[in-house]
Formats: sequence, C-alpha cells, structure tokens
Amino acid sequence: MQSSIDNQKGFTLVEVMIVVAIIGVLAAIAYPSYQRYVIKTKRTDMMVEMQNIAAQIESRKLAQGSYSAISAKVLDDFEDAYPTQGVALYDITIAPDPLTAKWTITATPKSGTQMATDGTLSLNYQGLKCKATTCSTGDDWN
Repeated sequence: MQSSIDNQKGFTLVEVMIVVAIIGVLAAIAYPSYQRYVIKTKRTDMMVEMQNIAAQIESRKLAQGSYSAISAKVLDDFEDAYPTQGVALYDITIAPDPLTAKWTITATPKSGTQMATDGTLSLNYQGLKCKATTCSTGDDWN
C-alpha cells in the first residue's frame, strides 16, 4: 500500500534565510580585515621599492665616484609613479635636486587611489624610515 504522504526533501525558506544571514555576518566581519591586509601589502611593496632605489643610488655613487655625477640619471630613472605596472599608487620624489650625500626618498600616495589616506613614506641616507610622522631605523616600518 502506498502512503498518501510523500517524503519531501530539501530546505525550507527559513533554513535558507538563516544560512544567508550567517554568511552575511561573516562577510561583514571578514571584508574590512581583508581591505586592511591589502593596504598593508601595497605599503610594504612600496617600502621594498624605496629600499631598492636607495641601494641603486648608493651603488651608482660608488661606481661613478660622486653624487653629482649620478644626480640627473637617478632623478630621471626613479622619480616616477609606482608601481610602474598596473594602477599607480604612489609618486616618488628624491631630494635634494641635484642629489647630494644627504638624500631623501619620499613616496606620496596618489589621491583617488586605495592608498590615498595611508600617509607619506620616506627613507633617507641614514636608513631612517618614516610613515607619516612615525620614524624608525629598525625593521618595523608599518
């Protein structure tokens, strides 16, 4: 004899709505953390690029014998928007012009980009690393 009540399989609307609500709460918590992570990663990439520029300045100075001999070429090569591929997030300036032994590399965030509110980064000839107004000579440049 066949039962008049068929077993129904699936989810009720209430169960689906509970799952959607849980996913929404998790996303609301995770997304800001992800955004902070992305900003920190892009800042770290710029810091590494600034250290590479500093190494190039010193390497060229050793090869050419003076800062005045490399000044124009360094400014042409490195005063640019970074990263050079994709969306440019920072503008690099190297002071003073012409270059002397007391140089400073400054990365200013471009307005209208994700990094616009992150603050200016700088690195000088003594290895002093600054983010906005906080400076250090250690590895903590964040």
